[in-house]
Amino acid sequence: MDDYVSLIKKLLLPDRFEHSLAVANAAQKLAIQYGADEDKAYICGILHDVMKNSGRATQLEMLEKGGVALKDYELANPKVWHAMAGCEYLRIELGITDEDILNAVRYHTTGRAGMSLLEKVLYIADFISADRTYNGVKQMRRLASESLESAMLFALRYTISTLIKEKRLVHPDSVLCYNELIMNTEEK
Repeated sequence: MDDYVSLIKKLLLPDRFEHSLAVANAAQKLAIQYGADEDKAYICGILHDVMKNSGRATQLEMLEKGGVALKDYELANPKVWHAMAGCEYLRIELGITDEDILNAVRYHTTGRAGMSLLEKVLYIADFISADRTYNGVKQMRRLASESLESAMLFALRYTISTLIKEKRLVHPDSVLCYNELIMNTEEK
């Protein structure tokens, strides 16, 4: 794990590095609370933004290297590229083959239907890390301490409504994730 911390420190700007450390710590705590693998959670947190400070051209190169063809709505939304490119970086450059870690990094910005426990842990850790100060973060942290699913719903509502207000694209994976959570919540 120390190797990953050293790598991220070299690849990211100082504030993004500090964010990655905060997410790793939050992910590890959530993993302990909800029964996920705490080492994998920490690794996901450290590496989730590995491509965040890379330029768009570099992100696109990594996606091409990984054989990832962006859909039109992804091409039009560069803010999701770093997660997809990060997944490929982990696979190609770091030799990580654990699909759960790869998927957690891949979907940490959009979520998706059928998320694993580790994927949910990283998704929420990115929202509640100690460095976060957005309006609603206290409520988000409280929800995360009670239920991952409640926190996921809150996060998705927050994200989707913000994107709509800003007249930006909403990734279909986010909508599918939200719909699945709503259906599962209603069934209980």
